[in-house]
Amino acid sequence: MSTTIRLTRMGRKKRPFYRLVAVDHRKRRDGAYLANLGYYNPFTDPFDVKLHTDEIITWLSRGATVSETARNLLKGEGILYRYSLVKQGVDAAEIEARVTTWKQGAEAGEAKRVQEKTARLAKAAAEKKAAEEAEAKAKAEAEAAAKAAEEAEAKAKADEEAAAAAAEGEATEQPAEGDS
Repeated sequence: MSTTIRLTRMGRKKRPFYRLVAVDHRKRRDGAYLANLGYYNPFTDPFDVKLHTDEIITWLSRGATVSETARNLLKGEGILYRYSLVKQGVDAAEIEARVTTWKQGAEAGEAKRVQEKTARLAKAAAEKKAAEEAEAKAKAEAEAAAKAAEEAEAKAKADEEAAAAAAEGEATEQPAEGDS
C-alpha cells in the first residue's frame, strides 16, 4: 500500500482547519486516514502548527510520500531536516543541536527579511512623497508662470490702451494748434 502524508480539511465553512494525516494515496481528501500526525490552523496570526515529529519520521522511514503543501509545512518546521539527519545516522543529541541552530538561523533570516521589507516600504513611501512634492512644486511653478504671463499680458494691454489714448489725445490737440 502506498502511503501519502497530506492535509485533510476540517472546520466550518470559510474557516478551514487542517489535519496532517498519513493516508492511503487512493483515498479521498477527507476520507479515512491511518494516522493523525498533527494540525495546521492558518487563521491565527501567526499560524498555529502542532506536529508529531516522531510519528512523521516513522512514516517517512516506511516510505510515505509527502504532498507539496505538507512538504512546505514540514520543511518550515524543520522536520524534513531532522529526517535527513536521521537518515545520515547522526545521534539524537547532535540532531537536536543542529536543528536548534537551524531554527535560530531561520528566525534570524526571517527577521532580516522583515527588516528589508520594512526598509523597502519606507523607501517607496519616501520616493512617493518626494514625487508628490515635486509634482506639487511643478504645478505651483506652472501656476505662477501662468499668472505672471497673465499679468504681463494685462500690463501690455494697459500700456497699449494708454498709448492709444495718448495718441488719440495728441490727434485731437493737433488740429487745435493748426487753427491758431
